[in-house]
Amino acid sequence: MITIFTRLHMLATVAAVVALTAMHGTSAQAGQGNTSAKAVEIDNFRFGVVSLEVAAGTTVTWTNRDDVPHTVVSSTKLFKSRPLDTGEAFSYTFREAGTFEYYCSMHPRMTGKIVVK
Repeated sequence: MITIFTRLHMLATVAAVVALTAMHGTSAQAGQGNTSAKAVEIDNFRFGVVSLEVAAGTTVTWTNRDDVPHTVVSSTKLFKSRPLDTGEAFSYTFREAGTFEYYCSMHPRMTGKIVVK
């Protein structure tokens, strides 16, 4: 059951992600790199995009659209979200090239990867 406090927290989290995304866009326009944002939705016990190719400097935001909590955890422990309730989001900026596999620690069959060029 989601309380009013939890809903307010979710709205604040989404607002913060939107603000961060806007700031990244502004810094790219100011000549600090080719920064962009990509989204991955979590729903029906799967990551909506299993493999995503991005440029270095891209911020990826995972948003839980499922009815149960999920996490986003790097296989190499580079990043790790807390459990995300419905509507909550987690973001990570990929600064270096490489392939970064991730999974949901609560449901390990849920996997995905980010390929940074």
